Amino acid sequence: MDKMWLSFYAMGFMVISMGLIYASRYKLKNRFFKIFFAVVAYFLLTFSFLAMVYLVFNGPTGGA
Repeated sequence: MDKMWLSFYAMGFMVISMGLIYASRYKLKNRFFKIFFAVVAYFLLTFSFLAMVYLVFNGPTGGA
């Protein structure tokens, strides 16, 4: 059950990072906010990647 929630968080962070990157590239004019949004987005994307790698290589928990 915990792995399911971790995968949901990772997918949600991917969607949020996609929106932040879009905003930082096309919508924002202030250089500080562009850099801040991009750094947060890439941090979330990196966390999502590591969480998915963990979930894939950890495998199923077994049980029946």
